[in-house]
Amino acid sequence: MKLIITTIVMGLLSVSAFSCDVNGDTGFLPENDLKISTSAKFRSDMTEERFNEIIDHADKFYAPIVKEKGGKLKWSRGWNNDTVNASAQRTFWGTWKVNMYGGLARHPLVTDDGFALVVCHELGHHLAGTPTNSFPNSWASVEGQSDYFATLKCFRRLYESEDNQAIVAAMTDVPATVVTKCEKNFTLPNDRALCVRASMGGLSLAKLLGSLRGNTDIDFDTPDTNVVSSTNSRHPEAQCRLDTYFQGALCDVAIAEEVGQDPLAGTCNRVDNYIDGVRPLCWYKPAE
Repeated sequence: MKLIITTIVMGLLSVSAFSCDVNGDTGFLPENDLKISTSAKFRSDMTEERFNEIIDHADKFYAPIVKEKGGKLKWSRGWNNDTVNASAQRTFWGTWKVNMYGGLARHPLVTDDGFALVVCHELGHHLAGTPTNSFPNSWASVEGQSDYFATLKCFRRLYESEDNQAIVAAMTDVPATVVTKCEKNFTLPNDRALCVRASMGGLSLAKLLGSLRGNTDIDFDTPDTNVVSSTNSRHPEAQCRLDTYFQGALCDVAIAEEVGQDPLAGTCNRVDNYIDGVRPLCWYKPAE
């Protein structure tokens, strides 16, 4: 009998530890049947080498941070996997896993910076702090918080040392709203450019989500006006996700100020008289 009980308990622990796909959905995107193989004729500049470079760059910064927090960061690099998604898991034994798939990276709407933001989003499930999902996935930050973390902390940490002014100068069709808001919220030219760069990466992903849901009317000038009565833990709509990426990019709180179980820590908040950089009410219900 003792052996049977032990087996059942270990089985339950294994399921909760290994099958987590963030609140019952499939991961970064809602469940979808889209597949993009390595032989697909989509127009995409993504290569396996670049796919791994982006992941390696994130690992260099975040593996030590995860280790400090008692975990071991592990990447599943599924370049040959045609799944258009990504996901995060935690094992019972302390492995913090991120699953990245080539199908998502090869999608023509996903830019290199967009893919880097997905990497950041999945890291955010492990590191973005509150609000988090309910048990047994209470280790994981909710979707909106992971989006916010992606531009608020992670993307900045990864790319603050690059020549962001030159990168942005080579971009086409950057909306005036993005330029104006980034200039308003940051003083240093490279910080302003990094804000623009992160925002445009977010647009790439919002367009992808919108295309999957039949909504292509996604724009920085038309923020989602919905107001939730309680925090939405699932995938927000495409416009709401764009708003979240944009607001994270606009928040001027230092990267070094960590997020955690205090919802005000390391973030921009309305109670501190912030107008820009705050989590959108289309998914987030402030405690204040």
